Amino acid sequence: MRDERASDLPDLFQVLADEYARRILMAADRQPMTAKALSDACDASLATVYRRASTLKAHDLLEERESIGPDGAHRREFETTLEEIHVDLTDGELDLSLQTRDELADNFTALWDGMRGEQ
Repeated sequence: MRDERASDLPDLFQVLADEYARRILMAADRQPMTAKALSDACDASLATVYRRASTLKAHDLLEERESIGPDGAHRREFETTLEEIHVDLTDGELDLSLQTRDELADNFTALWDGMRGEQ
């Protein structure tokens, strides 16, 4: 799990407070989507989708990759990488931890390798 530094928290909370950013995260969590598909799903302009996607990618909450469509054309798709968010308020300290799918896959691989090594 990646812990956010206190100085990053206000910025990250601001990102997650944005309705379009949340819509993009939820839509791209179901399946990888093009910017046009996200625009339609989120009822947002393409410019809004690209701005929010850029911000979400900067915070490692969204991944952009190239794919080949059914027509053979190359296209860019976005997929949510965020799996979990944990907010903890203890003794006047606010901590936020994020877990991405990549981290979960790495954890599973490490667990599997550990089990295989014990045999």
